Amino acid sequence: MLNNITLGQYYPVKSPIHSLDPRTKILLTVALIVAVFLVHSLVGYALLLLFLYAVCRVANIPFKMLLRGLKPLRFILLLTFLLNLFFATEGKPLVQWSFITITDSGIRHAVHYSLRLLFLVMGTSLLTLTTSPIMLSDGLELLMSPLKKLHFPAHELAMMMSIALRFIPTLMDETDKIMKAQMARGADFETGNLIARAKAMVPLLVPLFVSAFRRAGDLAMAMEARCYHGGEGRTRLRVLRMGRNDLVAALCVAGLIALLVLEGLLLPGGLF
Repeated sequence: MLNNITLGQYYPVKSPIHSLDPRTKILLTVALIVAVFLVHSLVGYALLLLFLYAVCRVANIPFKMLLRGLKPLRFILLLTFLLNLFFATEGKPLVQWSFITITDSGIRHAVHYSLRLLFLVMGTSLLTLTTSPIMLSDGLELLMSPLKKLHFPAHELAMMMSIALRFIPTLMDETDKIMKAQMARGADFETGNLIARAKAMVPLLVPLFVSAFRRAGDLAMAMEARCYHGGEGRTRLRVLRMGRNDLVAALCVAGLIALLVLEGLLLPGGLF
């Protein structure tokens, strides 16, 4: 399961999407998130899925890799579906048994919010798969640079976010190694009830936290050894410039949003 986590990972290939300015990709990801909240029908979700598939093809990223990143979220998706299914009281009752009532509105809400969460994760994963942590940090810093006039620590915040994203796959790999080592010593993480499984995670969490703090200390020492003092007077190897491809990408996302708005006007009946 740990190998299925794609959020925070970078897929290093050459493609028009990888060569886009990181500021463009960040802003378009935010626009895509807004587009997800504009969808209210299955036709809209089909358009979103087709758009994400096309972006994966252009970015030379296997679409199954994007889908594989959803496997660790199965429990959250199932929980979201069930909560909206059983706790929606409005609408026409379809199933009534004891205190459980399932309505047509509950089914619509369950499908709607589950799909919304799914597409939010897929869109965010595309950003990290096509943008290296350094470029992502530079893009975030430049986007937040106007706030520096208000003494906002734009560089430090961007650096912390990029480091956090960078260490997600590293910590997942470390977790996998510790889990295999503990299983070789007889640890059991898969059997027993919920409380037994929670107790079995203690031999996993303690060395993981120790390793994480050790890595943080090593990183701090390495940054100090290289005379890192924040963003003041800092230069960049690559100067970010937006080009024609950035304009084309922005027009594509704008076209998607226009289609979703038009679809919402033509099909105002909801999901079904």
